Amino acid sequence: MTALRMIVRLVLAWVALLVAQMITGMVISTHSPQMPGVMVWLMLSDAVVVLALGAAALRSDWRGWTLARAMFLIPAAIETVNIIEGVIFLPNARLDWRGIFALTLASFAVAAVLWLVIFRRAPVPQSEFSELPHRGLASRVVRFVICSATYVFLYFLAGSIIFPYVRDFYATQHVPSAEKIVALQFFLRGPVFILVCLALLRMFRLPHFSGALATGLTFTLLSGVAPLLIPNPVFPDYVRWVHFGEVTSSNFVFGCVVGWVWGHVQRVRRLAEVDA
Repeated sequence: MTALRMIVRLVLAWVALLVAQMITGMVISTHSPQMPGVMVWLMLSDAVVVLALGAAALRSDWRGWTLARAMFLIPAAIETVNIIEGVIFLPNARLDWRGIFALTLASFAVAAVLWLVIFRRAPVPQSEFSELPHRGLASRVVRFVICSATYVFLYFLAGSIIFPYVRDFYATQHVPSAEKIVALQFFLRGPVFILVCLALLRMFRLPHFSGALATGLTFTLLSGVAPLLIPNPVFPDYVRWVHFGEVTSSNFVFGCVVGWVWGHVQRVRRLAEVDA
């Protein structure tokens, strides 16, 4: 595929997401305060989402409804756990969380149908890594636990670094106990994000190191950059940008770890066989 055709598909996908948000916004209303000038930031955020998802889609060998389903579930899963955490951590925000949740899912559902048409005839690049490595149940469970524990560790590490800068803000909010936070990250947010990263890893179909980097970069664009670019009525700008640095850095490392732990290692094995 030529670079021009790739760009055209990505631009069309970006327009499709904006159209989907406009259509669903006319049907589903949310009772949340509006931020001035937010449309420009929303367009930029949408461009980040499309760039990340579009890159994965163009590398993937999935087409048709399989690809459309993945392009819906990946951002929908990320936004769902973000909303759940918002409900728990920000009870004083007075946001219409149900309306935001419905609008988000509806927007990505409509966009996924439009993306189905845009990416349906895109050529599939050749790759010898079309499937994730087959592993037994015990191996999968161990990897899942390791990755989920890694997420908890990175969450607290990054949070402890930025906490002095947001302490005053969170003094006005209801922060759950440390035990509840660990449980939320280990049993909900971590596992969901692992599944998202595995879907991205499968779509990119790249070898070990390359697959880990692509997964980490794409995941942080979707889970950190895109959501926190948009001004919101909850976070003052200084809090939002502090969280931007926290989330993007920790999620990039987490995505790379998942890609590394679950990815292909054939090249390493071949080198080992040669040395033997």
